[in-house]
Amino acid sequence: RRGLISCATILIFLAAALYLLWPFDPELSIVRLRIDRLHFHMRPKVSIDVTLNLTVKIRNQDFYSLQYDSSVVSIGYRGKKLGDVISDGGNITARASSYVNATLQLERVEILSDVVLLLEDLAKGEIMFDTETQIDGKLTVFFFDLPLKVKSCFYQNRVYCY
Repeated sequence: RRGLISCATILIFLAAALYLLWPFDPELSIVRLRIDRLHFHMRPKVSIDVTLNLTVKIRNQDFYSLQYDSSVVSIGYRGKKLGDVISDGGNITARASSYVNATLQLERVEILSDVVLLLEDLAKGEIMFDTETQIDGKLTVFFFDLPLKVKSCFYQNRVYCY
């Protein structure tokens, strides 16, 4: 009977240790996406210049630190990629979050086919963007560095026009 209780106790401790040490992907989300500047061009082709201010939240769910080399945020509109921005890396302690600010400048983006839809969205006061966020880095567990690559996609993020 003691042997059974000892085995059960050891299994419980092993399961708890495995849960604490198992690496989870960090949660990536865009918490703020604001249009800073919007300018239309009519010549030589219909195009726009857009400046977007982004804030990406990276939440480390693990019980050890996360060090990332860079984060890349790609922005699209109605299935067409407009551009992307790369920000510097950082370090996130265990069970904590970090916010990364970035500015995305898109110049002379041709949107002839979507101009009517964009004008409708502007008239409603909100634009739906597609976003994709990716970070590259490593998890530090005790003295070991484990490589990490995480991609997160959000379709139809609402951006409210002020």
